[in-house]
Parts: sequence; structure tokens; C-alpha cells
Amino acid sequence: DELMYYREDQKGQVLQEGISEAGAMSAWMAAASSYSVSDMPMLPFYIYYSMFGFQRVGDLAWAAGDLRCRGFLVGGTAGRTTLNGEGLQHQDGHSHLLAGNIPNCHAYDPTFSYEVAVILQDGTKRMLEAQEDAYWYITVMNENYAHPDMPAGVEADIIKGMYLFKDSGSADKGKAKGKGKAAPCVQLLGSGTILLEVIAAAELLEKDFGVASDIWSCPSFTELRRDGFDAERWNRLHPMDKQVRKAHVTTCLDGRAGPVIAATDYVREYADQIRAFMPQGKHYLVLGTDGFGRSDTREHLRDFFEVDRYWIAHAAIAALAAEGEMNPEDVARAIKQYKLDPAKPNPLTV
Repeated sequence: DELMYYREDQKGQVLQEGISEAGAMSAWMAAASSYSVSDMPMLPFYIYYSMFGFQRVGDLAWAAGDLRCRGFLVGGTAGRTTLNGEGLQHQDGHSHLLAGNIPNCHAYDPTFSYEVAVILQDGTKRMLEAQEDAYWYITVMNENYAHPDMPAGVEADIIKGMYLFKDSGSADKGKAKGKGKAAPCVQLLGSGTILLEVIAAAELLEKDFGVASDIWSCPSFTELRRDGFDAERWNRLHPMDKQVRKAHVTTCLDGRAGPVIAATDYVREYADQIRAFMPQGKHYLVLGTDGFGRSDTREHLRDFFEVDRYWIAHAAIAALAAEGEMNPEDVARAIKQYKLDPAKPNPLTV
């Protein structure tokens, strides 16, 4: 009958640390290292505002990696445009860059519930069954939106950090391009809540400009970066091996038609981590939430940072025009049709 019902149980325990990030992180580290310190395997979850994590307890997060802690850090209300109205201290646009600096921290920014389930299952098996000395950072949202069924056979690619959410058939169109039969195509990448804007942008591009879009969910640009440099390193050290390794990003986008546009709720550096692994000749354009932003509605903030569906669609048209697939008149029409302001200041400067 109580609003905040709570009890302890042998199967688990909830700790409410109060407003003390350092205390909460220390409690999590104690539980996360108990498998070695006390011979008592535990799997702790520390749930907090994502902005209150690595930025405030970064030294402890690094120490957790050094201590070989195992567990899950869950950054709630994640992203720079998600928790509006409570001031800049809540608007996280860079925690994934901080998490990526810790070698044994696996960081993910999922959008859909099935992605969360796959990531949690993988992390649990690797920490408890495979005894991997690592921990997981997962950012989660506080928006209401529909969660689709998981596409068949994408579990492994979710863990790798990138999978095809919607196929427009651009691989076939890419083959037909030389025959003069292909309509313009783009590759759209996104994660977290901004993947929903990417999906909406694909609908605008199809309806307003006849442009087809492959939609890629990228739950972890950090894992993609690590995989790419690992493949690059392996190839350098095996010059005589005929089996050349490819980055997962390269494998996904090889043979796909059109430029690549990525948008996230984080600063541009987050998605820009995979630029080195674009297939040769691929135009890669990244949108992100560089700057402080202000307390406003999500819609206004996403327009301010230029990561909403209209800015994404415009970026795709501009990228196609840069490749000669469309023309400057199309770019100008997109600016007018989507009511974009070319004179608005760079969000980074406001």
C-alpha cells in the first residue's frame, strides 16, 4: 500500500545511495569485484542519469576496469536532447566517448527492447560463464515509442554494434546503377532515440524526393571502432595471409549504394569514430549534438542541434547532390520544404 514499497530478499538487493554518485559507484564496485575478493559472484546493476556517470566518477570508472569489475552500468535518460527542462547538468552528449576510453568497458546505445535484451544476455554470459573481466555500459531512454519485433538473425550484429534494420534493396540498385536503372539511395545510421528520427527521415526522403534508404541501427559505434582497428592491426601483422580481415562497418556497407549519413544524440565524435572503415569512396556525413543546448522541448532541442528528421533528410539530399546524384535545386527545395533556417547560428557557438 506504500508508494515506495521496498524489501530485502536473498535473491537480490536494492541499494538507494541518495545523492552520492561516488558512494553509489563504490558500492557497485564492491559488488562487481566480489567474485574475486569474496569468492561470491554477483552481477550488480548501477542505474543513474547518464550525465552523472563517467563525467562525475570517471576516476572510479577507470579503477573499476583496473580492478576487473564485472557488472552493468545503466545510464538512464541518456542523450543530449532527452532529459530537457532540468538544466544542462542533465544533458549528456559525450558519456560514450568517456566510456570508450576504458579498454574493458563495452558501451552500447540501444534503441529497442530487443537490442537491450540481446546485449544484457551477451554481457551476462561473458561475465558469468566465460569469466570475462569486463563490464558493460548501456544507455537507456525515457521516451514512449513503439518497439518492433527483432529482425531475424541480427543478434550477432547487434553485439558487433551495427545491423540492417530496414533494407531498401540498395545493394541490387548499386549493381544496376551502371545500367541507368537506379534511383537515388542513401545509407542512414543512428542509435538511441535519434534512430527514430532516422527512420522518420527515411519516410520523408521516399515521399518527398523518391530517395530510397537503407536504415542501420548502430547500438555501439565504440565497438565498431574497436573492431575496425583490430582488423587493421591483424592485416598489418599478417602480410602473407591471403585472408584479409574486414571491419564490420566495411562488411555491412560494401556494395550498398549511396552516401552514408549518421545521426545520434551525442557529439559528432561519437559516430565519427568509424570514418576510417567506410568502404573506399564512400561519402560519410555525421550529425551530432555538439554544444550545450538549452532547456526546451525535445523537438526544439533536436531542431536546435540539427539532428531531427528534417535535418537528417536535408543532409542526405546534400550528400547525394555532392555526389552528382541530385542537384543544388533539390537541396534548396529541402531547406524550404522542411523550414530549415540557413542563417541560424552553429549550435556549438550558442
